[in-house]
Amino acid sequence: MNRFLSHATNRIDAKGRVSVPSMFRAVLARSAVEELYVWQDFVFPAVSMAGPEVLERFERMIGSQDPFSAEANKMSLLIHGGGVFMKLDGEGRLLVTDFIRDFTSITDKVTFAGRGDHFQLWEPAAFEEMQSQARKERTARS
Repeated sequence: MNRFLSHATNRIDAKGRVSVPSMFRAVLARSAVEELYVWQDFVFPAVSMAGPEVLERFERMIGSQDPFSAEANKMSLLIHGGGVFMKLDGEGRLLVTDFIRDFTSITDKVTFAGRGDHFQLWEPAAFEEMQSQARKERTARS
């Protein structure tokens, strides 16, 4: 299955790198992803990562709108202005850059969270809090 599922927390090393969980690397390998499109999440204090096909999907959505519309411009600002490309090193590690740290408040550990067609990087306590809140809200509706 080519889906990012589950979550894991890993420590950032002295050089600012973190190992991407093997279950996520396996999905990337099966999809032959060599470069990750990384964007600041639109709702959560997390950074999202996926293969470049996600950027292409976002750009099709933008392209289907009037290029002068406020909606298309706002979407481009989020997708292009809030995104970068990154690569894993040969050992499956990712450099935790200022782009990631500044948006997520990540310091010494990273929680990787599967989101189906992409995965996210979270500050561990923020992830736990958001997951707990989502569970409580879901239970309250039942």
